[in-house]
Amino acid sequence: MFELLQYLAVISAGLYGVLLARSNAMDLVGICGVAFIVAFGGGTLRDVLLDRQPLFWIAHEHYAWTLFGIAIVGAWIPRLPQRLEQWLLIPDALGLALFSIVGAGIAIETTRYEVSMFIASLFGVITGAFGGLMADVVCNQVPRLFLSTTPFYSVCAFVGCWVYLLLRFAGVDEPIALWSGVVVIVAFRLAAVRWDWRFPATSR
Repeated sequence: MFELLQYLAVISAGLYGVLLARSNAMDLVGICGVAFIVAFGGGTLRDVLLDRQPLFWIAHEHYAWTLFGIAIVGAWIPRLPQRLEQWLLIPDALGLALFSIVGAGIAIETTRYEVSMFIASLFGVITGAFGGLMADVVCNQVPRLFLSTTPFYSVCAFVGCWVYLLLRFAGVDEPIALWSGVVVIVAFRLAAVRWDWRFPATSR
């Protein structure tokens, strides 16, 4: 189940990366680079920190081929909507949700270390959010993750990971727990954007 969710996460994150790169008027190389960073950045950091070898996208080569195909097709589509930003939210929310739940699940099942649910939830946030953070840096933008003007992002991943982990601890079937966490993150993120839920800015 983790592999299926991870593959869907790669596709969603790849689509987001392509749209993000296109909105910044990048060429084919830039589009491929941003797509790979978004899709593989968080999971790579997770695998390095957990000492998992080989890295997930090396172990599953079809992830890289799929992402490369998405980037190529996305780069050569002649016309895209003028306001790409409005389309970024959906694949971004899906990628965040899928990668976060997979990250938390892999962390909690790591046998080399005794990972608590709290640490597993942090690994979920890292897996889901770090790729987008790096992509913002590459696009010469302040990472939205750190801006007070950005609706809840990593908070959504953190809450969804806890939903998944608590359901798992309660003995709920794994597929139900996994997809419940995904749905919570997507719904929370979309609602946060719709109603502008965010933390207030700190005073100077």
